[in-house]
Order: sequence, then C-alpha cells, then structure tokens
Amino acid sequence: MTDIKNVLAVISPHVGGRAAGSALSSVFPGQAHITVVERTDEDPAALRAAQVIVTGLAPVTAEHIAAAPRLELVQCASHGFDYVDLDAARARNVPVCNIGSSGAEKQNVAEQTFALMLALAKQLVPAHTALVDADWALPRLQQSITELSGKTLGIVGLGHIGEEVARRAIAFDMTILYSGPTRVDAETEARLGGARHVPLDELLRTSDYVTLHAPLTEETRHLLDADRLALMRPTAFVINTARGALIDQDALADALERGTLAGAGLDVFDPEPPTAALRVLKAPNVVLSPHVAGVTRETLVRIALAAVQNAADFLAGKEPRDVVS
Repeated sequence: MTDIKNVLAVISPHVGGRAAGSALSSVFPGQAHITVVERTDEDPAALRAAQVIVTGLAPVTAEHIAAAPRLELVQCASHGFDYVDLDAARARNVPVCNIGSSGAEKQNVAEQTFALMLALAKQLVPAHTALVDADWALPRLQQSITELSGKTLGIVGLGHIGEEVARRAIAFDMTILYSGPTRVDAETEARLGGARHVPLDELLRTSDYVTLHAPLTEETRHLLDADRLALMRPTAFVINTARGALIDQDALADALERGTLAGAGLDVFDPEPPTAALRVLKAPNVVLSPHVAGVTRETLVRIALAAVQNAADFLAGKEPRDVVS
C-alpha cells in the first residue's frame, strides 16, 4: 500500500467489543489507520472516512453504507453475513466478503455440534442438574439415554463446516445424509462415508439428528418452520450452530413442549443475545450455549487473521476472496 487507508473495525460487545477489536487491529499489516468501535455509527467521522469496514457481527445497515461515501469493502469477520445490508452494498458496488474459504471456524463449530449432540444423547444436562441436587437420576434417565452409533445424521449445508461434521460422524459410525442446492462430487461423498444427497424433506423424515450449517438468507430464514419440524421423528434431535433464524423458534418450542421432537441443541438464537421471553430457552430437553462455536482462543486468532488478510490484500490492489455480494 502506498498511502494510508482508513479502516473501521466494528466488533459487537457480545463477541468481545473493543478489546477484541484492538486485538484484530494489532495484526493489520501495512499502512492503515484503524478505528475500533462497538457500533458502526459510534464514530460518525470515522464512518465517513472509512474505506473498509471490518465487522464482527455488528450490523452494517443501508444507513451506515450511505454515511460512508468512501467505502470500498465490507469484510465480515465470520462465516455469516446476514447482519450486512447486501442490497445497499450492491447498489453502491461495494463488495461484501466473509471468511468462508479460510476454514477458520470449521473445527470448533464441528466440535460444538458434536458436544451438543452428545449432551442430548447422554442426557448430560438433566443428569448433572439432578446430581447437584443429590438426586440419583439413573432410573429416570436410563430409558432416554441413547448412542450416536448406528444413527442417521442429516447435515443441512455440506460446506466447509458441514464436511468437518461429516468427518467426525464417520468416527461415530453414523449414516450421513445431506441436503443443499448442490451435490458434491462422488469422490467427496465416498470420502465422507458414502454421504448421500437427498431433498430436505426426505432428510428431515429419515434422520435421527439434523444439524444446520447453512447461511442465513431470505430463502433460508425459518427454513425449519412448523411444517418442516412436523416431518421429523418424535425421537429426533435438531442442532443449530449456524444462525438462530434458520429455525422458527416458537415452532421449535411448540414441538418440544408437545413432545413431537425429542430435543434440541442450540448455540445460536434470534435475537442475540436472546431475551428471557424467548420460549425455547425454557423448553424441555434443550442444551444451550451462547454462540461459542466460533470463539475458542485458536478460532479467534484464525478469524482475525483471515479477515485482516483479505481486507489488506484488497487495499493492496488484489481481488478479494469470499465475495458474498
């Protein structure tokens, strides 16, 4: 880079805020002036001057884009990009990128997926809670404790993360189904234990565990609504480590309360952080975690480096990677 570029790093408080933003800015190479904020409009002068916005789950709205006349790139420090107004960016010919091809989050999201699956299968939360209260819960829980081995895992979205989940499922002797707009090549299916591409409704009807790894778009919002949740077996579990709004959360709470679904493992919610009024938080047989699937110490370093490198390459005149709009 031959001149100083203005970069606005916007990191939401619930994912680390200013402290995480400072760590991100410290690894930005080259000549760049970095302003760290927790809201995109927190520093209007910095927003007006920004040529690049690097955002960690902080909304970048049409109003923000309109207030940034020099803006050339929006870089999401995540796989998700639903918190950026893509239409507004597209109207300004401002590319929006994520870190999809970096694989920065895939290991831990896959591990968290299995942590939630195992917690549900082994009834770890009710077992733990009972023992804390000196309640020997074995007679009550033993009929509902199950194995992953021999079960069918349905993966909705076989991208980088979905493939990592499938690789781990092989070690548990699970049958793997997947759905999505495209089918992977036969070699990849063979490598993933003979994974089969099936329509979503068939996947829901035949899977013991359904795990979501799709992006949130207008097409995938409430992908699992009441009708689709009703397709699932009453002994089945749903896992969501992608985006909360992929599931109609009220419909999920209804299914859990009625017992037409065995349980759910949720790492993501709509909104985030969730309010106490969100019914699914208190539904029976749920295992919950606060969007931790992408935030191990190791993962945060990989995310920061991937986002910063793509933004720095763009400012140096290179084509950006992982353009989502």
